[in-house]
Amino acid sequence: MQRHRDRGKLPVRERLALLGDRHGFTLELSPLAGWGTTDPLGGGLVTAIVEICGRAVVVIGNDPTIRGGSLSPTSITKTLRAMDIAETNRLPVVTLVESGGADLDKQADIFVPGGEQFRRLTELSAAGIPTVSVVFGSSTAGGAYLPGMSDYTIFVKDRGYAFLGGPPLVKMAIDEDVTEQELGGADMHARVSGLADYLAADEADAIRQARAVVSRFGAPPSVPGGPAPLYDPDELLGVVPEDPKTPFDIREVIARIVDGSSFDEFKPLYGPNLVTGWAHLNGMPIGILANNGILFSPESQKGAHFIELCNQLATPILFIQNITGFMVGTAAERGGIIKDGAKLINAVANSRVAHVTLMVGVSYGAGNYAMAGRAYRPRLVLTWPTHRIAVMGGRQLAGVMSIVRRRSAESKNLEFDESADEAQRAEDEARIEAESTAMYATGRGWDDGVIDPRDSRAALTVAFAISRDAHAAARQSAAGFGVFRF
Repeated sequence: MQRHRDRGKLPVRERLALLGDRHGFTLELSPLAGWGTTDPLGGGLVTAIVEICGRAVVVIGNDPTIRGGSLSPTSITKTLRAMDIAETNRLPVVTLVESGGADLDKQADIFVPGGEQFRRLTELSAAGIPTVSVVFGSSTAGGAYLPGMSDYTIFVKDRGYAFLGGPPLVKMAIDEDVTEQELGGADMHARVSGLADYLAADEADAIRQARAVVSRFGAPPSVPGGPAPLYDPDELLGVVPEDPKTPFDIREVIARIVDGSSFDEFKPLYGPNLVTGWAHLNGMPIGILANNGILFSPESQKGAHFIELCNQLATPILFIQNITGFMVGTAAERGGIIKDGAKLINAVANSRVAHVTLMVGVSYGAGNYAMAGRAYRPRLVLTWPTHRIAVMGGRQLAGVMSIVRRRSAESKNLEFDESADEAQRAEDEARIEAESTAMYATGRGWDDGVIDPRDSRAALTVAFAISRDAHAAARQSAAGFGVFRF
């Protein structure tokens, strides 16, 4: 870090802080991505939704103090997710470039998926979503296409440079001796190649110019604002029990997030394990689906019905997950749990309004899908440290595998080793519990970041605010059918 500062350079988060509005919001995405892997924590990359000149912008910034800003598989995952968010919500993208390119030790896991980021830049531009690259340092090899495929480029004089092949490669390929600045320096690109649209005197000047570029993109309507919850958000730290098996009332979470703690519940006496209703978040109307237990057929029908109503009114939806899945057993199967569960999943998958998902407790099995899990493309997935995610709980999964082993032995007329099975069950349960934690999930990019529960209202406000441009476009499309009563 000190060597970086001695070169007259700012750390990436200081660049990001200067780029954003002084009193604007910054919601960092996936800061713990790569946890539990051999990649650097965070992937040597910062991605965030930042308020710049009054509008939300996705910022992707290399951290050159971590392996020179080289890219790992985690870096690619974070970059592509940030571009997903930009595309879905029609947010401009500003890339803060200073990277030595791919981490060559992991090139086999980077090269093919890494090419998608350049394609995505061109697709964003084609969709009318502006892209800006600010080149603070190295932009080498494939990385040179970051400014090459951006709508606007800003280079820092004597610091930024971009070339497809650096001086060592040029020497080996054509036996030419050349310095980095001669080959692809900022001044050359501003005067000769034309790659640089703006030449900045230093980093502060580059950030000033980037803000000036963004200021021309226009700002969406401001968040109207609304009354704070009547209940103290600090109490959220005690609402969700540390033990995920301990039940709690999800309404206690809602009451500490929405405006005035006012929640107009829909069908409160029917399918009570799924809480549905209407509220406002900083003046923005939202629908809420939240779990108070396992999903039976009535809960599934009620949820599908409510999602249809939200679409009819063009009201975005907040899903709050604490779900162990759909009910199993003879009674549930004969009662049609598969087809009723499919109705809810179908409604989630084909809903056109913006979805945001908050994971506060467990998220097991198909309940994850029915409550707009990551695979169902919500605008953002935010999690609390209390979150757990897996096919099923560790004890249940270990028990299922034990039953399978026992039946396999019986079918082959083999003696079943009870002591070995008991040890295996304990090992399986411990492994599944370890793989179900919020840290494990966020480390693999299954969500957009673990947040302090007390920050939920602020983070969710950003999530719904950024979706309004894209949401307005979706509102124009007709459903083609009325609301079915299930």
